[in-house]
Amino acid sequence: MSHQTDLDTRTGLSDELLFLLRQYPRQAWDAHPNLGGMARFWLDRHNGFRQLGGVLEDALSRFREGEMEPHAFGAFFAPRLQQFLSELHHHHMIEDQHYFPVFMAAETRLTRGFEVLEGDHEMIHTRIEQVIASANGLLGHLQGTDRDAIRRAADGYAVDSDRLIGGLMRHLDDEEDLIVPLILERGEGPLGIG
Repeated sequence: MSHQTDLDTRTGLSDELLFLLRQYPRQAWDAHPNLGGMARFWLDRHNGFRQLGGVLEDALSRFREGEMEPHAFGAFFAPRLQQFLSELHHHHMIEDQHYFPVFMAAETRLTRGFEVLEGDHEMIHTRIEQVIASANGLLGHLQGTDRDAIRRAADGYAVDSDRLIGGLMRHLDDEEDLIVPLILERGEGPLGIG
């Protein structure tokens, strides 16, 4: 995988894939008449992932700093993590199976970008599995009294969580930079997604 496509090292998509973004920069999106209901819903979903990811990171940080007791942390954290991972998995399935093929057919010059995004989805799915495993380990340790074991499990989970959420944030920005300008140029109805 090249530096330009690697989820952990890239700083955005390549210039040749962002030709529509140059015509439709982010600051113009909200006011554009072609930003329809589907695109607004999709952007809201992305913002929900950003927000819930931040809530999870904050809770973990407070727990690791000793500001939350293990039982309270587990009760707060477990259902929110489950919601986050489940909704993320479902969101990516819909994109891969429905939206990405429509967008690739509509603008073949963006095909490489969608291939990068699909690769991101595979990597993110692998990271979801890692997060589930380390979260289960952490949650299991919360029932015990071994503070060192809890700390080690929290540290291990933090590494996996940082990789997942950091990669996801990069992916969400890149996905929006590719897709929203295409929607603004063509319109939801003509693209068949409205």
